[in-house]
Amino acid sequence: MSESFIVVAETRVDEGKGASRRLRRLEGKMPAVIYGTDQDAQSLTLIRKDFEYMLENEACFSSILEVQVDGKSQNAIIKDIQRHPAKGFPMHADFLRVRMDQAIKVNVPLHFINEEQCTGVKLGGGMIQKQATDIEIQCLPKDLPEYLEVDMLEVELGGIVHLSDITLPEGAIATALELGDDHDLAIASVIAPRGIKDDDEDEASAVAEGDSESSDEDAADGDAGEGNED
Repeated sequence: MSESFIVVAETRVDEGKGASRRLRRLEGKMPAVIYGTDQDAQSLTLIRKDFEYMLENEACFSSILEVQVDGKSQNAIIKDIQRHPAKGFPMHADFLRVRMDQAIKVNVPLHFINEEQCTGVKLGGGMIQKQATDIEIQCLPKDLPEYLEVDMLEVELGGIVHLSDITLPEGAIATALELGDDHDLAIASVIAPRGIKDDDEDEASAVAEGDSESSDEDAADGDAGEGNED
């Protein structure tokens, strides 16, 4: 089970862009909304610095949050965060209510382990290329993991780790795999460093140039021979 996070919020009465700007600039707060579970959507106000502090912990994105609105608690997950395009701070948050007896879909972060000990890196001189940093899974809230591990230890040079290779907690499924085998996406691979490819290309070019020079020399010798015959 993931860590526990509490979001303290207040009901927001004033809505609209002007009200939201006043919240951010004058009061150090930010607008938010909570919706789902057949209940009406509710506009909220959060203290931005407290929300930003929580966001520093990666686990909050894959955890069931306790959203306290005017003293009443609701279970929810972070569904979306709108950030300032230049400065990156959160400007608006969407929370989705959850029921503990109903499965939910959540993007869970991937933690790659044994990267330095990876066979393709240590013995093959390769480098790890990551195609994904999180995946969407479906499970009951109680089974929601904080993160999923991707073990790179035995991946050889040229090897690929697919979505189906990731071990999920009991009761959880990767939603993409429900669409069929052609959605078994690549998560990470071990590729040859670019330098190695460049060296091979340089060697091939050198050989090609050598062959060209030999051909030119042969042609020159041939011309010289024809001149002697005359």
